[in-house]
Amino acid sequence: MRLSRWLVATASLSTLLLATAACGSGADPEPANPLAGSSLWVDPESAAALAEQQLRRDGDPTTADGLTPISSQPVATWLVNDDPVALTQRVTQTAAVTGQLPVLVLYHRPGRDCGSYSGGGAAEQSSYLTWVGAVADAIGDQRALVVVEPDAIPQALSGQCAQDGNPASTYAMLASAVQILTAHDNTLVYLDAGHPGWIADPTALAGALRDSGAGQADGFSLNVSNFATTADNQTYGDSVSAALDGKQYVIDVSRNGRGAPDADPASIDAWCNPPGVALGDNPRIGPDRALAVGTLWIKEPGASDGNCRDGEPPAGQFWPDYALRLIQQRP
Repeated sequence: MRLSRWLVATASLSTLLLATAACGSGADPEPANPLAGSSLWVDPESAAALAEQQLRRDGDPTTADGLTPISSQPVATWLVNDDPVALTQRVTQTAAVTGQLPVLVLYHRPGRDCGSYSGGGAAEQSSYLTWVGAVADAIGDQRALVVVEPDAIPQALSGQCAQDGNPASTYAMLASAVQILTAHDNTLVYLDAGHPGWIADPTALAGALRDSGAGQADGFSLNVSNFATTADNQTYGDSVSAALDGKQYVIDVSRNGRGAPDADPASIDAWCNPPGVALGDNPRIGPDRALAVGTLWIKEPGASDGNCRDGEPPAGQFWPDYALRLIQQRP
């Protein structure tokens, strides 16, 4: 699902190369990567895996094999329903058996997706924070990486939703969520910060992240459900990090294999199940010392952004035809 209808801006690769050169010419070394040495957990019950299994039962092994590039990879598990406990426990406890790191996404805030295709969430902030507490307790002492509320901060900062008339209230709610989650030492928390084409001013975004608990969080996430190239995200992420005293970040590379699609800003093609995008690089942990600590599949490739056109599935529903298209269009 893509919550913003903003196009991804083009960033200069030369800026990234200059920043890289600076790091190798006497600049302060990058911080230690908290994910270094971790192995990302592959969910045997992911939507892609279950779709592949069903296709085999239906006697279609060729199509089932076609989904393997997705079903074989670690993808994040989204917590979107009123009762997140059973799913959280299954993911974290199963991953712990093999000593691997699961990725969870909290997506249940009040007024989620401005009431659009992915609308829903908790009725009010107090019930939302109770819900976050249930997730935190279900994780317990298990190790997990948690992405907190895709798009919430950039939506509040930009005033995109009518209910975001008081962004300070959203930031305070998110800061409380971070505090609840980080009370568990093995929970790594990353506040979502949108994508490079949304908030043009990294300093303003850094301020909103700080008000939302970034100081206590492990870092921030970029490009969730979006399409910006990894290089563009790293250039942007480094600039936000510089305004946040070196905070680290993760990048969603699930559908950025061909970068952002060419589309008119008013077109749903720019954000909702766009036809020209492709599967990105496989998820991986970054180097031992890094600002970009991991390139992950936070959005599950093949999950619909919404029923934006006739015949398209609701937001979040796995769509084998779209998944196969992402794979086939991969560079």
